[in-house]
Amino acid sequence: MTTINTSEITWNDFAKIEMRVGTILSVNDFPEANKPAFQLTIDFGAEIGIRKSSAQITQRYEKVDLVNRQIVAVVNFPKKQIGKFMSECLVLGSIGNEGEVILLSPDFKVENGLRIG
Repeated sequence: MTTINTSEITWNDFAKIEMRVGTILSVNDFPEANKPAFQLTIDFGAEIGIRKSSAQITQRYEKVDLVNRQIVAVVNFPKKQIGKFMSECLVLGSIGNEGEVILLSPDFKVENGLRIG
């Protein structure tokens, strides 16, 4: 069971989070991960560039369906070493009833790097 954090943050706290839209360029298996995951390469546009991320989205998504899909990610977290892989952003999603991650994405195709806020 997930506990809901009801602590309030300030507008300044929220403004520090850089959530951006990016397009998935490639998807690879990540057999070394502790939990089933994919390695994603994501294009966030000219200002941010290409970033990589590990995403535990294998329950709901096939690799072929992810390529060219736009997603929302936090791009200003510190990099995180996961095995031999360096994750450079955090792909956002909601957690479904069966524990599967459902990706957040724009309803319409938008420019890579578009800020969410």
